[in-house]
Amino acid sequence: MSVMTRPTAVGPPGYTETLPCEPETARRARRLVSAALNTWGIGELADAGTLIVSELVSNAIRHTSCRLVRVSIRRVTNDLVRIGVTDKSHALPKMDRVTGGDETGRGLVLVDALSHRWGYDEMRWGKTIWAELVVPAC
Repeated sequence: MSVMTRPTAVGPPGYTETLPCEPETARRARRLVSAALNTWGIGELADAGTLIVSELVSNAIRHTSCRLVRVSIRRVTNDLVRIGVTDKSHALPKMDRVTGGDETGRGLVLVDALSHRWGYDEMRWGKTIWAELVVPAC
């Protein structure tokens, strides 16, 4: 399935891509986030941004029965970037307590640590899980 990345035509600058719900999608989502951040001249956020989108995509793949996910990155304001992953599942994210020996369950803990804030927006047909990064002052 070949899907095109589309810049948003109205509102804040952004890019979205609809991708199959499969493990390889995390790599494509990281490339989208990295390219957008570099285009906007804030490539220093790429490490955090690519790790966040990778975790959000992985959670969608692992915890939903989705066929497709939509990955988006928007420059909400000059000092705020929002990364989102949308799926058609109504299962809401929850941050589990993780102990030292746990091998899974760290995704949202990591997203929480790397982002300014994170959350989700429920829709009639699914949800978007998002995380925001603060753009460093010049």
